[in-house]
This record gives sequence, C-alpha cells and structure tokens, in this order.
Amino acid sequence: MMKQWFRSESVQRFLADIFALWLRLCFATMRWRREGQEQVEAVWAGWYRGQAPYAGKGAILCFWHGRIPLSPKSWPQAPERHDMRALISRSSDGEFIALAMQAVGFPAIRGSSAKKSDPGKNKHGEQAFRDMIRWVGQQGAIAITPDGPRGPNEVMQAGTPALARVTGAPVMLVGLACTPAIRLGSWDGAMIPVPFGRGAIVWDGPLFAVRGDDPEALAAEWGPRLSAVTRRAEALLKP
Repeated sequence: MMKQWFRSESVQRFLADIFALWLRLCFATMRWRREGQEQVEAVWAGWYRGQAPYAGKGAILCFWHGRIPLSPKSWPQAPERHDMRALISRSSDGEFIALAMQAVGFPAIRGSSAKKSDPGKNKHGEQAFRDMIRWVGQQGAIAITPDGPRGPNEVMQAGTPALARVTGAPVMLVGLACTPAIRLGSWDGAMIPVPFGRGAIVWDGPLFAVRGDDPEALAAEWGPRLSAVTRRAEALLKP
C-alpha cells in the first residue's frame, strides 16, 4: 500500500518538484571546474552558425546513470545551444526522474530496451529510438545514460553508437562529479549534490559513427572513455 502511494502520480509530481528545487539550490550555490568545454563549444557554435562539420546536425550527450542529478549543468539552455531532451525509461522510477528533469530544463523522450529476462514486455524502446532519430534529425540534442536504466553500472550498451550511426550526429562524453555528495545505495551509486559544494564537468569528443561501424565495438571503445572522463572529474575535486 505504501509503495503504491509513493508511486501515485500526485505524490511523484510533488516529490519531483521538491527534488528539482533542491537541485536548483545546489546549482545556484556550487562552484564548478570545467575541462574540455572548448570541444563542446565548437559543436554548439557549428550548429548555431552553420559551420561545418556540425552544421545541420543535432547532438548526442552521454553521462553515466548515477550522474543524472548533475547532468543539467552539462548542457545549458540558450539560443546558441541545441534544445535538449533526455531519454528516460517508462518505469515508475523513470517517471520521477522525468518529472524532476523536466522541471530543471530537460524534457523527456520516454522508453527503454526490453529486459533480457522478459523480451516480450513492451518498454517502448523502438518508438523511443524513432523519436530520438526524429528529434536529432531536427537539430535537437538528446541526453542518454548508456548504462541505464538497469545497468550494469558504467557499461555502455550499443544503443548510443547505433543512434550516432543512424543520425550522423556528434557524440559528447561527459564526466560529472561533486563533493560533498549524497551517495545512494542503488545499482548506479547515484551521486546527489548538496548546496554550497563543488562540482566538476569534463567533456570528451566529439565522437562519430559511420555506416558500417559495429555499435557493439564502438560501445566497448566509448564506454571506457566515458569512465575515464568521469574519473577525471572526480580527480579535479580532490584536495
């Protein structure tokens, strides 16, 4: 009964609004360090000014699932930036995340791959993939957690390279960290910031996939790079 109450639409919306307010307070009071921003600025500028090789292209942003609470700082909303959407699962936990991220500027595209243990259960993954192709094709940006929504933690699945191959869009890998942080005992070790703390963002890329590339092979290559920039972000915050 209590579980059903927490997952009711009104309670989820209320809790998501509270969490969004918490994140806004954190973001307004945190001090940030950044590395590699010139690389993502080139993607933004090329899109906005029509400069090759990014003219007419959307963008794909990747960070690990446990860093979702920090992710809104990795892609500011402004006229010279692509408009951002986030891929979020249709699970009950995903509903809370989608509501909170929408409140801080990341509207959602909903869907996820089917569980290997229950491949017949519809997670709307195919429709979400089509929606992402359409969105990126309209020069939008999509944020993806390539190890979500079920893990394993920091293991990239093939969906992100597959989307990059179909769309031709540049992929930016984003390492995110903060200190102090509230660490949850979830499978992804979710990191939640606290007010007046410190944060770090490290960008790597852009990366591209072309026709003929193997998404599984690219995932095996890109995943360690995403972990490396995540470790680098953590290192920037050490004394």
